[in-house]
Amino acid sequence: MKKSNLKQLLSIPVVVAALGYFVDIYDLLLFSVVRIPSLQSMGVSEDQMLSQGEFLIRVQMAGLLIGGIIWGIMGDKRGRLSVLFGSILLYSLANIANGFAETVNQYALLRFIAGIGLAGELGAGITLVSESLPTNLRGYGTTLVATVGLMGAVLANYISKIFDWQIAYFIGGGLGLILLVARVSVFESGIFLKVKEQGVQRGNFFQLFTQKERLIKFIGCILIGLPIWYVIGILITFSPEFAKAMNITGIVAGDAVMFSYIGLAAGDMISGITSQIIRSRKRTVFTFILLTLLFVVAFLYFPIQNATTFYVGCFLLGFGVGYWALFVTIAAEQFGTNLRSTVATTVPNFIRGTVIPLTIAFKYFRESLGVLGGAMLVGIITIIIAFWALRLIDETFGRDLNFVEKE
Repeated sequence: MKKSNLKQLLSIPVVVAALGYFVDIYDLLLFSVVRIPSLQSMGVSEDQMLSQGEFLIRVQMAGLLIGGIIWGIMGDKRGRLSVLFGSILLYSLANIANGFAETVNQYALLRFIAGIGLAGELGAGITLVSESLPTNLRGYGTTLVATVGLMGAVLANYISKIFDWQIAYFIGGGLGLILLVARVSVFESGIFLKVKEQGVQRGNFFQLFTQKERLIKFIGCILIGLPIWYVIGILITFSPEFAKAMNITGIVAGDAVMFSYIGLAAGDMISGITSQIIRSRKRTVFTFILLTLLFVVAFLYFPIQNATTFYVGCFLLGFGVGYWALFVTIAAEQFGTNLRSTVATTVPNFIRGTVIPLTIAFKYFRESLGVLGGAMLVGIITIIIAFWALRLIDETFGRDLNFVEKE
């Protein structure tokens, strides 16, 4: 890579967006990491651990769903930087407060507020990076942001092993406040400022529903990511329960999260580079959805005999859904500047929000099919939907992003 290209890739907007997503992932996944010890300290019994965990992750994802709309619209109306500042301030303060929670209801309220704040980080960061870099570097830039950011899960697991769960939340909130200071040096997107000067209507969420073709693309952008949060929200978050169903002992949720996110970071790097080399976003996503199917079947039905093999399975699951950065990049590239932040922020949070119906479906199916059978059925449904949705979106590799959506 040329020195000039490398300099652009390591520019302030890219670096700050990557660090922001790093803190975002730390705070987003921390609940999955400390779920069991935190609920134990609140007096939740062993037989209620799964159901209370499902309740809390639904509440957090509901916050992400609502926050995605709020921050997405704000990003198009007021600018990408307003979201980067506002969202990190909200989720940092909420996570500090989370360390003081003493009951499940307090925990739920603070996870909801934190979810609203966490919703703005990735979409605004990817939008800013996409609009700041030239077309030939866009895929590399968003890949760098995701790869660095996803390693926040590793830090969350490491911190949880050294400190109590309350301190882990305090550290996450503190990291966010420190990063807030670093964001002072980031400049607004030039493409956005140009559209703002032209007086074009921006951030009209309902504009996504006024044209059939636009709505179909929006739905397609959301549903291609369905397998990602099936894997993270069910298979990885509740890994101790799956291990128990497989008669495997010694599985720690934080380690499962860590290994899966190392795999996710590796997958994001490979998928991002691959899409640049073969000059196709859609073919790359197709390949990774297919890999996800293979790895899910292997994880649930291959005779795993020990913790080491189980964690290898978590890594492979993460690698299979390692098209997260590509998924958000595709959403940003599908739509014009006046709706780009709205879409790039709502799409990943809508798909995170699908954890709510997915966990409900999992609860329903496992009553008759068991934990493994119920999870497999939900997984197959999500993957079939993702393959279908891939047909609804455009190939966006190399697309010039300097355009707007007509009313």
